[in-house]
Amino acid sequence: MLAIFSKEFRSYFTSATGYIFMSFFLIMSGIYFAIMNLMSGNPNYNIVLNSITMILLIGVPIITMRLLSEETKQKTDQLVLTSPLRLSGIVLGKYFAALALFAVTLLITGIQPVIISLFGSLPVGEVLGGYIGYFLLGACFIAIGLFISSLTDNQVVAALVTFATLLLLLLMDGIKQALPKDRTSSIIFVGILVIALAVLIYFSIRNIYVSIGIGMIGFVAMGIAYVLDKTLYDGIMIRFFDWFSLLRRYDSFAMGIFDLSAVIYYVTFAAAFLFLTIQMIEKRRWS
Repeated sequence: MLAIFSKEFRSYFTSATGYIFMSFFLIMSGIYFAIMNLMSGNPNYNIVLNSITMILLIGVPIITMRLLSEETKQKTDQLVLTSPLRLSGIVLGKYFAALALFAVTLLITGIQPVIISLFGSLPVGEVLGGYIGYFLLGACFIAIGLFISSLTDNQVVAALVTFATLLLLLLMDGIKQALPKDRTSSIIFVGILVIALAVLIYFSIRNIYVSIGIGMIGFVAMGIAYVLDKTLYDGIMIRFFDWFSLLRRYDSFAMGIFDLSAVIYYVTFAAAFLFLTIQMIEKRRWS
């Protein structure tokens, strides 16, 4: 893993990718800092961190689009798939390289709250909480970008799909409010999820009988749940999409509150996408 990490981290600076990401991130954060803190005389730096979450929409696709898609396109992934290296080590090495670049860039922005402290009191605890939350949010986004990069051999497609996915996640709170809460819609939605799971299993193992069996078990479970407690379906769509609301969990950090449950959520979310990435490559190894 360390060899992969070192190779990928160096590659950010032997190409323009790392410089483009860092320049874009630092310029945009500097603009927000100048407008929201310096020009307005506001000592609350967390409003800057809260505002620059949109920067990740462009920044994350830049640093993740080539991580796996480029190897697939150049067929160098065959060397990886046939090597004695563990796939988990390869994926984690690439992930931590992108995460390290993001962390270094974020660390440089620490100059900004230091400037605020020179002219007044700085709530250090709140700023640290904001940075921790922002780092964890970025870690989740990078995990998503890495997973999408494993799905295609086209860097542009990987970047565009990552951008669209992150935009959807950032807009999740607004979308969630527009979803129906009635029981009928919820039952239909759960049924669609069961079918989607069965289809996903089919494309993963190519066994139609297992896929149909999983689907039947899912529908039987739906029926049992309905008989035992019909209210379980009330508002289930909102609860489902609420799980993907990354930005809502960042709100506590933006207010300077260290939320352990949010930390666990972010770590679990990132780990889930890293696991999916490993499984996707593992599938390609044996196909």
